[in-house]
Amino acid sequence: MSLRDLFVFAVVFGSLPLILRKPYVGIYMWSWLGYMNPHRLTWGMAYDFPFAFVVAIVTLLGLAFSREPKRIPWTRENIVLLIMIGWMVVTTIFSLYPQLAWLQLEKVAKIQLMVFLTMMLINTREKLETLVLIIALSLGFYGIKGGIFTIVHGGAYRVQGPMGTFIGGNNEMALALIMTIPLIWYLHLNAQKAWLRHGYTAAMFLCALAVIGSQSRGALVGGVAMGAFLWLKTRNKLFTGLIMVLAVAAILAIMPPAWHARMSTIDNYQTDQSAEGRINAWWTAYNLAKDRPLVGGGFDTFQPAVFRVYAPDPTNVHDVHSIYFEMLGEHGYVGFGLFMLLAWLTWRKGARIIRECGKDPDRKWAADLARMLQVSMIGFASAGAFLGLANFDLYYHLIAIMVMTGVIALKQTVPAGTVVVNQPLRKPQPFVRRSRS
Repeated sequence: MSLRDLFVFAVVFGSLPLILRKPYVGIYMWSWLGYMNPHRLTWGMAYDFPFAFVVAIVTLLGLAFSREPKRIPWTRENIVLLIMIGWMVVTTIFSLYPQLAWLQLEKVAKIQLMVFLTMMLINTREKLETLVLIIALSLGFYGIKGGIFTIVHGGAYRVQGPMGTFIGGNNEMALALIMTIPLIWYLHLNAQKAWLRHGYTAAMFLCALAVIGSQSRGALVGGVAMGAFLWLKTRNKLFTGLIMVLAVAAILAIMPPAWHARMSTIDNYQTDQSAEGRINAWWTAYNLAKDRPLVGGGFDTFQPAVFRVYAPDPTNVHDVHSIYFEMLGEHGYVGFGLFMLLAWLTWRKGARIIRECGKDPDRKWAADLARMLQVSMIGFASAGAFLGLANFDLYYHLIAIMVMTGVIALKQTVPAGTVVVNQPLRKPQPFVRRSRS
């Protein structure tokens, strides 16, 4: 067993007693394991050890014995999310490949359980900002590493994530970093020390280079959309614009001619086999949804037999590579509608937080966080159009953070026109019956 294995075992198992006493620490540990995947950086026993499962079980045990309030703040967003999960159970029952579908449903259910536990346990500003910090640094680790890798090798090799994880491929890694950069920007905005702000700025710059170094064309589109929206949402547009200009200049100077040639195929998708394969898969999803409009084909439905029936080119079997067509093909129009409704409600929640908290110095942090969560959603929505990660846990975790930001920041809102008068409480006087004279 290597030192890396020992380190991961020591950190995880050393945290279990604390998780039993303070279950919200389990959300921190689960997030670190789920996003950074430190066990995948080892070579021994830790590599395949089910750390996340152990942490989840201990978190549930700690929650059962904890005296802290155990209540999920039910909002429109998490009600729709719960309905969507229920609909996934229905589509799994009627799936074309039940064995594959039930296995995938189990994975999705575990993710969503921790999302709802997040909304139950992360109920203060301090806990919320700690969770944002852990997620940003866990994924930012690969962005910093990937950015340095891109500079050292002149962009000749692709930046990828740890094997066997949600972010193992270059496209998946790039999407995760696109969604992480706004979180780092939030940390930058609220950092009190200059060296921390400079550190976060450098981290964002390296993460952007890592996105480009992934050589993912979908990520380039998503990165441009996210960057433009980040500039619109940030308070200091001059500083943000300067950072973006420097990043673009560095990209053009570092990346080799092969990268420029690959990115140019975005305009000429008709001659690109990969793009043709994706379009063929999108038509497959659409035709499948036409035939099974309510339930689609269920999880993992994009198999060769499905392409033979529904694809324009039955021989071009390809992953669906789109969060939208993935939801449409797997869960029908009902599942797709719930997926889009959840996104719209979460966006509206962010807009309300920005509107009501933006001018309040005590709650400005909530407006800043809501803006950056919206920027992350734009990155997911744009880059996800070319990537099949509709069940990516980071997206749903960010929805949970948006919900809790609203709960924490808006729960003390006083209705307009209400006059609050602070009066001292008077000690109740004993009742004395007076006799008639």
